[in-house]
Amino acid sequence: MSVYVYQTFVIKQNKFKEGIENLKEIKKFRNENYDHKVELLAPVSGGDYTYALLSTYEGLAEMELQNKKMFDDEEYLKLIGEFFLENIAEGSMYTQIYRSI
Repeated sequence: MSVYVYQTFVIKQNKFKEGIENLKEIKKFRNENYDHKVELLAPVSGGDYTYALLSTYEGLAEMELQNKKMFDDEEYLKLIGEFFLENIAEGSMYTQIYRSI
C-alpha cells in the first residue's frame, strides 16, 4: 500500500529564485539517492508562493527507513537546512500523510 507525504510551504518572496533552485536540488538528490519518488508541485491557483513536495513511498515502514537514511546523511541535512532556514516563511510548512486504498 503506497504512502504519500504532501508538504506545503510558502517561499519568501525575496528568496524566490534561491528557494526554487534549492527545491530542485532537494528533489534531484532524494530521487537519485533514496528509494522513493519526489515531485515538486507549483501552484496553479491559490497562494502564489505556496509550493509543495509530494513524496511517494511503498509503505509506512519504507517511509520511516528512508527518512532515517536522509536524516543520517550530512549532505541532505545541509540541503534542507539551507531551505528551511533561509528560503521559506517561518511556520508555513504543513505536512499531510495519505495512503492508497
